[in-house]
Amino acid sequence: MVERDLLPDFSSAAMAELSRIQTAATDSHANLRDLTGLLWASIDNDDSRDLDQLTVAELRADRSVKILVAIADVDALVKKDSALDGHAKHNTTSVYTSGDMFPMLPEKLSTDLTSLGEGQDRLAIVVEMTIAEDGVVRSSTLFRALVHNHAKLAYNGVAAWLAGEAPAPERVTAVSGLDAQLRLQDQVAQRLKVRRHQQGALSLETIEARAVFDGELLTDLRVEQKNRAKELIEDFMIAANQATVSYLRGKGVPSFRRILRSPERWLRIVEVAARWGEPLPPEPDASALEGFLVKRRKADPLTFPDLSLAIVKLIGRGEYVLDQSKDGAPEHFGLAVRGYTHSTAPNRRFPDLITQRLVKAALAGAPTPYKLEELKYLAGHCTEKEDDAEKVERRLRKSAAALLLESRIGQRFDAIVTGASESGTWVRLLEPPVEGRVVTGTSGLDVGDKVRVELISTDVERGYIDFVRV
Repeated sequence: MVERDLLPDFSSAAMAELSRIQTAATDSHANLRDLTGLLWASIDNDDSRDLDQLTVAELRADRSVKILVAIADVDALVKKDSALDGHAKHNTTSVYTSGDMFPMLPEKLSTDLTSLGEGQDRLAIVVEMTIAEDGVVRSSTLFRALVHNHAKLAYNGVAAWLAGEAPAPERVTAVSGLDAQLRLQDQVAQRLKVRRHQQGALSLETIEARAVFDGELLTDLRVEQKNRAKELIEDFMIAANQATVSYLRGKGVPSFRRILRSPERWLRIVEVAARWGEPLPPEPDASALEGFLVKRRKADPLTFPDLSLAIVKLIGRGEYVLDQSKDGAPEHFGLAVRGYTHSTAPNRRFPDLITQRLVKAALAGAPTPYKLEELKYLAGHCTEKEDDAEKVERRLRKSAAALLLESRIGQRFDAIVTGASESGTWVRLLEPPVEGRVVTGTSGLDVGDKVRVELISTDVERGYIDFVRV
């Protein structure tokens, strides 16, 4: 982290500020709505305590559904230009490594006083959306409210229940009406997802393995699988982020946008598709690329994550920009949406906290808290620091993989070739899901080939794993 100019620790000034914060924020604002009686619930990872959002749904007489997304009002305690804000602005994101988590805000805030924890009344910014039966968002608005999390739920338990593979989680059955509430939310999320993919949103599926520890001992790398509950939250957050941009645009407020430009290396993507006899048009076309991806996942689900990763690299990185346009441009190529931002995770992403401050100013009819030049600088800075954080996380994932395999030198594994070029040949083991370099026996190997390899060395500090072809 230090090499990447990320601060692993909070300054003494920030800690002094923190010591003066003893309770969650309260507000007697005249326009604050009391929505604590609604069946709000959070769905997140099993071990997450920095809860940024809650959701609830309401079926309307015309069969449309009103979806409400509550976002933690972090700005209520973390004031602009404070020492705590300075640390958040420097790092711009929480850094999640295999060894430890380095939060953007102290855990006293992010996992407690600014978290939408179960059983707590909390201030929030609420995004209200009316969604038709065909998945079209008919209308949306934003307002401030007091909310109450009635159940802290986990992705895997909710997903297994929704899929009919397990009974309802205990907290679902304990809260009257929550089961029907979640099923309604799932139906709406599926409609939103179908519509987005009809418009060209990309079905990408890369492998993200989390380190599993038994005390201090690294015992496994577990692949995080997509599931219905994760998609539910993902689809609602995408819609909420679009609604936030729409609200700010309607108020004439400049805002951050999260964009993914049309791929400059599109012709290379065309070449990749041609390997499987799939023609793509000469100009970037998200719908055509999505059609190719759907076919490949169905034809070869085993190697699809590796194809996805290749496409992700060719498309390029997302970035933050200041946008003052009136038509919702610029676009997000991967999501097939215009007018997209990050607003739903202010406890762990600084761009979301910036957006929250812009929203609160717009709601109050107050001046924008950031000058245009400041927003332009912060857009580039947040993009740069996000990249730094991802490099730290990736380096630690490689080190965790090397540590896991350190005692298995000489063992043989089934693998898939994930990269083959003049710079080297790389393979991903089927189990455990780690990647390494093939140092001998690479002749004739190409991406997608299945191969047997033997582990010959690891370097934990640098995250190197070397194999030879058997």
